[in-house]
Order: sequence, then C-alpha cells, then structure tokens
Amino acid sequence: MSSVVPSYEGRDPGLQPERTALSWSRTALAIAVNALLVLRSGFVSDQPALAVLGVLLFAAAAAAAAYGVVRARELGHEGGVVMPSAWPLLAVAAVVLLAAVGGVASIVVEAGR
Repeated sequence: MSSVVPSYEGRDPGLQPERTALSWSRTALAIAVNALLVLRSGFVSDQPALAVLGVLLFAAAAAAAAYGVVRARELGHEGGVVMPSAWPLLAVAAVVLLAAVGGVASIVVEAGR
C-alpha cells in the first residue's frame, strides 16, 4: 500500500530514483553474495539446511532487485513522491538479517571442518 504525497519544491526528479535504484541494487548484491557463501558452505560441508538457505537467499536477492526497479519507476513518476509501504522495507530488513545469520553460520561450519 503506497500513498502519494505532494512533490517537494527543489526536489531533483532525476537523482532520487537513480540513488534509490542503486541502493536496492547494492542490497540485492549483498544478499546474493551471502547466498553464494551459504550455498557453497552447504554443498561443501554436506549441510542441506545451508544449501536451502542459500537458495532462499538467492530468491530474496532477486525479489529485492525487482522491488528496486519498481521503486525507481515510482519515484520517477511525475505525480509526486510515492511513499513506500512498510512491508517491503520490513521484509528486506528481515532478509538482510537472515543473510547475516546465514553468513555467520557458514563461517562457523567452515571453521569446524
């Protein structure tokens, strides 16, 4: 659920969507890198739970990248600033936390071999 608020005076309509798209891309890349680390640890150490977590993190990285494209289009719209819904932001925060936990778990598994 997004809501449109009036546009701000002096807002640069070109840079904000670009910065938003770049930040979502960085977030998706960070999740994907952790997914690779977790997936590798799962296959190398024969831990199926880590492999499944790696696949889920890849899917979450793709979803974050797709949502970034949507947000960039929303911000590039001439109708004003579109405030994001809280749910995607909370979901991304949870996925980033899950990626961090998965990264730490893969390090612990690798250290224990």
